[in-house]
Amino acid sequence: MINEQIRDREVRLIGEDGEQLGIMSARDAYKLAQEAELDLVKIAPTAKPPVCKIIDYGKYRYELARKEKEARKKQKVIEIKEVRLSPNIDTNDLNTKVGAARKFLEKGDKVKVTLRFRGREMAHMSKSKYILDDFAESLADIAVIDKPSKVEGRSMVMFLTAKR
Repeated sequence: MINEQIRDREVRLIGEDGEQLGIMSARDAYKLAQEAELDLVKIAPTAKPPVCKIIDYGKYRYELARKEKEARKKQKVIEIKEVRLSPNIDTNDLNTKVGAARKFLEKGDKVKVTLRFRGREMAHMSKSKYILDDFAESLADIAVIDKPSKVEGRSMVMFLTAKR
């Protein structure tokens, strides 16, 4: 809330250079802000009495937007990368997939390992669980199992994340 929108009886006022001006009526505070050719902005509406500050509202909004943008720059977005395997995969192919997963984990992403079954392979799902176990074991030095292997429809899925 700014200027005339502030309808509280009393407000705690902070001046433009940050000094406390004390508790006064909202009208008086607004008059002081007008004399300084600035805006009266309610900073802490939940406080008793509410805290208002005399500042340039446009500049205040710009500063808030800049801080928010800066905070967004610093956060890391974790992506989920998928590695697909089949039940009759050969050891060299498995090693290649492990290498790809290792790159993803080193970059800081999560890895979803999917073991896909087709046709008659569906009958032997339980026998193929060792493939996912071997996959996780070969990455045990840099990764930890986030979600253990679970059957979802025609595939078995496991999630890996990098160790802290």
